Amino acid sequence: MQHRIKNSVSRSLLFAQDVGLILVAIATMVAIGIEVNIMITNSYVSLTDLLLMFIYLEVLTMVAVYYESGELPIKIPLYIAIVALARYLILDMKNIDTWRILGIASSILLIGASIIIIHYCKQLIQDKVES
Repeated sequence: MQHRIKNSVSRSLLFAQDVGLILVAIATMVAIGIEVNIMITNSYVSLTDLLLMFIYLEVLTMVAVYYESGELPIKIPLYIAIVALARYLILDMKNIDTWRILGIASSILLIGASIIIIHYCKQLIQDKVES
């Protein structure tokens, strides 16, 4: 009896997870469509528009990788964070004081360093497993 309950709860959670992922993918594609429509309407594409499109593509990539592997790739949200911070810097460059610019740039540097550390740690773990 308890085994059946665990199985049904597990299947329900997996179903909810799949529905959530599909909703995220659909919402991201709708957002891409809206952004493309805005660019066409304005007859202008700015760097911030392109960075926003990259964020959307990274979200779609994260959903696809999660579906394929069943694991959330930790590096992709970090990439998204870097692009989002860069976009924020570009959008509000005139309204941001020097200390905030240094703080955001430092955040980008720290996130980039963490990506490198994660990459090498993952490589070390794989090398130990293979040995």
